[in-house]
Amino acid sequence: MQIFEVMEIREYPYFLSVDVSDGEIVSDIINYINSHKAYLLVDHDTNRIWTYNGINSSFKLQIYGGILAGMLKVQLRGFYHIHSLNRYSFEDPEFQEILSKPVGEGRARSIDKSDFPAQKDNKDLLQKDILFHNPRLNNVIEKIREYPPLTGFKRSFLIVGGTLYSDEEVMESFLKDEKVSIEEVKLGRLNNGFTFFNDRNYSIRVIVSNRAIQGIELYTTESENLPIIRLKTPVIKEEKFSNPGNIESVLKAFRIPDSLSDEEVIVHDLTGSKKDK
Repeated sequence: MQIFEVMEIREYPYFLSVDVSDGEIVSDIINYINSHKAYLLVDHDTNRIWTYNGINSSFKLQIYGGILAGMLKVQLRGFYHIHSLNRYSFEDPEFQEILSKPVGEGRARSIDKSDFPAQKDNKDLLQKDILFHNPRLNNVIEKIREYPPLTGFKRSFLIVGGTLYSDEEVMESFLKDEKVSIEEVKLGRLNNGFTFFNDRNYSIRVIVSNRAIQGIELYTTESENLPIIRLKTPVIKEEKFSNPGNIESVLKAFRIPDSLSDEEVIVHDLTGSKKDK
C-alpha cells in the first residue's frame, strides 16, 4: 500500500501530494493523531485509490484530495478506481483490513508542480475537476446515507442541489416496540448569491462521488444542546396545504393510566339528579 499526504502550499498550483513512508502498516499513519490531514492510499492488490479525509481536516484539503485522486488515476493509466474510505466506519471490517495492510513502495509517484499546467492555464482547473450539479434527490440521499454518522457530532443541515434539509425523528411504529428513524425534511430552496450559516460553529463534510459534489453536511457537536432548527439563512419555502400533526398527541391518546382514581366522582344524569360513581 502506497500512501500520499495531501499538502496545501502558498504558491501555484497551491496543492500537491507527498509520499508518506514513516510507518510499517497503514494504521501508523491513518489515526486520530493525524485527524487534521487528508491522504490518498494506492492499493496495488485491488487496483484501488482510496481517498481519506481526517475528521478534523479542512474543507480545502478534502477538495484538493479529490482532484489529486483523479490526477493519480490518470498517472496510473486509468486502471485504478477511486473509492472513499470515509464511507466506512472505523469499526467496519473493510476499514480495519485496510488499516492492517503494510506500507510499501509501488509504481505510483507523488503529484508535484510539474504535473500541473502552466500557471496561465489554471483558471478552470478546479471547475474541471470538481463539479457541482443538481443530482436526482433520491439517488443522492441513498448515497449519502451510506456514509457512517460522525462520532461525537450531530447533523444539523444537509444541502443537496441548492435545497436545504434538516433531520427529523419520525415514528415508524409504537404498538409493540417504539421505533424511530431519521428522515431528511426539506426546509426550502437556498437563495442565489452568498449564503452564510453564522448561527453556529459548524463542521462541514462534503460527499463527493465521481468527482462531483453530491451534498454538503453541516455538523455540530453532540454536547451543543441548542435546537437544531435555528436557521438565520433565508430560504424560499414552498407552500404547504396541510400542517404536520404532533405524534406525541396521538401517543398520549392511546396511553392507559396505571391506576384509576379512588376519589368520589359526582355525575349528573339527563334529569339533573346527582349520582355517585
